[in-house]
Amino acid sequence: MTNDKAKLMNIYDILYSCFGPRHWWPADTPFEVMVGAILTQNVAWVNVEKAIRNLKEADALEPSKLAYMDLERLKALIKPTGFYNQKAPRLQHMSRYIVERCGGRVDSLFEGDMYEVRGVLLSWPGIGPETADAMLLYAGNKPIFVIDAYTRRVFSRLCLLPSDVSYEKAQAYFMSNLPNDVQLFNEYHALVDELAKRMCLKRNPSCGRCPLSQCRWAQKEVLADA
Repeated sequence: MTNDKAKLMNIYDILYSCFGPRHWWPADTPFEVMVGAILTQNVAWVNVEKAIRNLKEADALEPSKLAYMDLERLKALIKPTGFYNQKAPRLQHMSRYIVERCGGRVDSLFEGDMYEVRGVLLSWPGIGPETADAMLLYAGNKPIFVIDAYTRRVFSRLCLLPSDVSYEKAQAYFMSNLPNDVQLFNEYHALVDELAKRMCLKRNPSCGRCPLSQCRWAQKEVLADA
């Protein structure tokens, strides 16, 4: 039986060969990544792009500008993402922390021990493990693996993780079986999401066309045509 480290790298190599580099996270600055990580909660990325465009056109995509913007105006700018009544105060709390505690410098926020920074992010309103880790990886260039619903779906169908696996156990599985490399974690997460969006759909997955059908160790019943 192929060990988990070899399986995970086999999956990565196949997905990279199939989809190529994903250039994720698409943003001009680390702060834009952090804003996007909050805005993408419970919504498709296409809607986040609309909100980001609104913020850029309003010349508001900076910590000092978002921190003290009129709340109703901010809600209007991010309305395409939905849940704007919750997301606007979260953006302002984050921005004020960066301004008041980090001198307005995002790089200052990410200095020091990764897990101490993670604790700070998790203390912010509305920030859970997935959002915090996305900020750490994509904005802070910290070596932490992001787990999302797509990851659980793909790897439970490959019988590598239980479908009800906790965030912490899923993350530990990847981080204990992959090299501790920021770029690898970045690309791996993006490739898995691309696979899930294209083929590993929640309903009617295209298992017969899945590039991971090349994995000889995968259980046949998982990768067979529905």
